[in-house]
Amino acid sequence: MALQHKHLLIRAEVANCPMRDDLGYVLDWMQSLIKKIDMKLLQGPNISYIDQKGNRGITCMALIETSHIVLHIWDEQKPGLFQLDVYSCKSFDLNIVISHLRDSFDVSKLQYKFLDRKKDLIMIDEN
Repeated sequence: MALQHKHLLIRAEVANCPMRDDLGYVLDWMQSLIKKIDMKLLQGPNISYIDQKGNRGITCMALIETSHIVLHIWDEQKPGLFQLDVYSCKSFDLNIVISHLRDSFDVSKLQYKFLDRKKDLIMIDEN
């Protein structure tokens, strides 16, 4: 496999933001994403709820054979805020990631930057 160094950064505002009782749903969502983008799970996913005023929400992370996927969710604000980071040395389809997010949550706003970090920080796509 030729190393790719693709990095997808997503910021999304979500109306039906997962809360403390939704850890199982978010964990299942992460496992499903890993399968959909054809990555091999190395460790995790691990999930925690942070109950700190001003920083309240969920963090879920998975080590994949080719790097990592991390999702941070802040549930205090309305709409809730998602920050998703997918980094892989194996190529993946950003549209699958975006569709999986939109199909699973009520996304009211979504922005992303898709970078190639192999030799520089080169913008592949953005919205």
